[in-house]
Amino acid sequence: MKIAYVYDAVYPFVKGGVEKRVYEIGRRLARKHEVHWFSLNWDGELDDILVHRVGNWKRFYHGDRRSIGEALYFAQKLLLKFGGEYDIVDCQEFPYFSCFSTKLHSILKRTPLVLTWHEVWDGHWYEYLGKLGGIGRRVERLTTRLTPHNIAVSRFTQKRLLRFGVPSRVIPNGIDFEKIRSVPRLEGVDYDVLFVGRLIREKNVELLVRAVQILKTEIPDIKVLIIGDGPERRRLERLSEELNLVENVDFKGFLDEYEAVISHMKASRVFVLPSIREGFGITALEANASGIPVVTVVHPLNAAAELIVHEYNGFLAFPNPGSLAESILVALDHGKKLKRNCVRYARNYDWDNITRLIENFYERVADDS
Repeated sequence: MKIAYVYDAVYPFVKGGVEKRVYEIGRRLARKHEVHWFSLNWDGELDDILVHRVGNWKRFYHGDRRSIGEALYFAQKLLLKFGGEYDIVDCQEFPYFSCFSTKLHSILKRTPLVLTWHEVWDGHWYEYLGKLGGIGRRVERLTTRLTPHNIAVSRFTQKRLLRFGVPSRVIPNGIDFEKIRSVPRLEGVDYDVLFVGRLIREKNVELLVRAVQILKTEIPDIKVLIIGDGPERRRLERLSEELNLVENVDFKGFLDEYEAVISHMKASRVFVLPSIREGFGITALEANASGIPVVTVVHPLNAAAELIVHEYNGFLAFPNPGSLAESILVALDHGKKLKRNCVRYARNYDWDNITRLIENFYERVADDS
């Protein structure tokens, strides 16, 4: 098959869950198929995937929100520069406008269009955009009507699509299980708690910091590592200073090497993902594959919660400091007993398994079209 992916960022030049999915699946499919990726102009080449740069890189975020201007720019460039004959075109649903450009080309070329859904926001648009939320919600609804071939990366997202009468096939994100298992533990340091992710409001890292204040009464020398950067970092650093947690919470920033992140995971006892909005939660699976339990919160927009079997590979908490602190404490006490469970659970999500599911789905769609 000749397969085209559409998304404005390319891994590893941009490190996020969506681009990571396309990269990992795409390079595995490229062993048997011809794989293309339509994106913006990021420096560097990919070994197995042919990248088509339709426009210059634009800033993704204004503060902690994705840029609407960037999304419109990418969609416009796709209209002008998307080209070629393909058996399947897979467009990532976010940032929406690119889906409409891709749909036009799929009509003109009579190519089956697949949309991969990472999240469905619905009413959350009003929280994200305020008065403009109604426009975002309408665009999302229109996007659900573009194709009958929809993939949801989680059961959580599948259920939300069904609210709009849109059926989808769940094909989750994954991890490079064997690579994670091969990375050595970081020597010379030990962390009790680890967070990895972009420091934006939705990641809710403030909740973790406030939970650490409570945990400090039980474990005065508790060590917490926060890997990541973003618009919330300075505010979170000030909060840790105000709560007298400077000696307990270490803000590391982004780590350039993936192996470095995994080695820090293996030097930690518990991974905490306090997000109030998460489309999937690859880092939770990476932590499990590293042998440590995950604590996350139950929230209507946190799909990562469905990855955690309570008391098997992690723990579920309510989104308040007391509940999160209590769950972290239990995880610290019982983490070693759960190590085998965590690894066994994560193995199911190896990217090789996910790629076989995707390949079978594409073949059925292509045959039916």
